[in-house]
Formats: sequence, C-alpha cells, structure tokens
Amino acid sequence: MSCFLSNSSLGKKLVMSVTGVFLVLFILFHMSMNITAIISPEAYNMICELLGANWYALAGTAVLALGVFVHFFYAVVLTLNNYKARGTQRYAVTVQEPGVTWASKNMLVLGFIILGGLLIHLFNFWSKMQLVEILGGHENSLGLHPADGAALIAYTFSKWYYVVIYLVWFAALWFHLTHGVWSMFQTVGWANDTWYPRLKCIANIVATIVFLGFAAVVLVYFFCPCIAGAC
Repeated sequence: MSCFLSNSSLGKKLVMSVTGVFLVLFILFHMSMNITAIISPEAYNMICELLGANWYALAGTAVLALGVFVHFFYAVVLTLNNYKARGTQRYAVTVQEPGVTWASKNMLVLGFIILGGLLIHLFNFWSKMQLVEILGGHENSLGLHPADGAALIAYTFSKWYYVVIYLVWFAALWFHLTHGVWSMFQTVGWANDTWYPRLKCIANIVATIVFLGFAAVVLVYFFCPCIAGAC
C-alpha cells in the first residue's frame, strides 16, 4: 500500500486528494472563525484564547503543518513527473484543450503564491499569537496580549499593503480551489458525465465562499478599524 501511494501516479494523486480535503475543511473552519471577528471581536478573542498553546491546539497545528507539507511536496513531484513524461511535446501545444481551465494548468504557480501568502500570514499572526504563548510570553512584539486576535487583525489590516497582499493571496486561493475541489473527487472516480458539471459548480461555490469570507474580514477591518477599538 505504501509503495502504491509513493510510487504510482494515481497513488500520489490520492494522497493529494486526501490532504486536499483536510486542508479545505480547515480553510472553511478558519474562515468561519475569522468571520466571528466581524460579528463580535470579544467572541473571536475567546476562540483565540481557546486555541492558544493548549496541547490540542499544538497537536492540530502540527497535523496541519504536516498536511500542508505533504500536499505541496506531492504537488511538486507530480508536476515534475508530468513535465518529464511530456518531454519537448509540451512546447508544441498551441491550442487550448477543451475543458482545461487556466487554473488547472497553473496549479503549481498558484501553490507557490499560496505558500508565500501562508508564510506572511504565519509572520503576522502565528508568530505573534501561538508562538508567543509557546515561548511563555504574555505580550507580543506589538505590546498586545497573544490572545487579542481582534486587535492584531485591526493592526495588520490598517496597512494598505497587507490588504493588497492578502487579497491577492485569497484570489490565488480562489483559482486553486476552483480546480482543486472538483479534482479531488475526480481522483476517486466521482467526476463522471453526470457529476462533473455538478462538482465544478460546487468547487466554484466553495472557492467563492472562502474568498468572500476571508476578504470580508480584511476589508471590514481596513475600512472600519473601530470595530476592534482601534481608533
């Protein structure tokens, strides 16, 4: 079984699908949690305190990091294998294949953009929240309590350049999900003639919900900083 998952193309795609499902579920959870910051900054801070440096939060962070690593690693391996299999033929392709979207042909590029956004996000939030608690600190470099997530959101998105960077990140995530969500089901054989258009529609809906949910938090805190008492 392990040889199948690591050596065969289908096995690698299956690993990509499983880790992809896990990451999509986490993204939806994270988006829902962030929306709480709009409705009630106090409730959001309670969630941040609950998900601080507690053992279950640390275990979840470790599993999430592993999921991201495995997903990205297999994406790179599959892309390199595809390039190797096509050889010089890929340079002769000048016609857009039917049903092939721009996102499906640029998933690795989108993946690198998403990874870059993730690193910035870890710097802006994780390093000033959970990491501070892990190290035993009671305030971060901004003088905020590590569980005061609402104030940290307000501070971060008071900077226009972070607003732009995050919106670009969310846009890349939208394109990635429009292809990735239905592709996960295609790998396990669900994308037949009947279900293909339905899964494409579901993928677009999920991607749009994720984009709008995350973008709403950024834009609301940029235009209405008083929501977290940052004015």
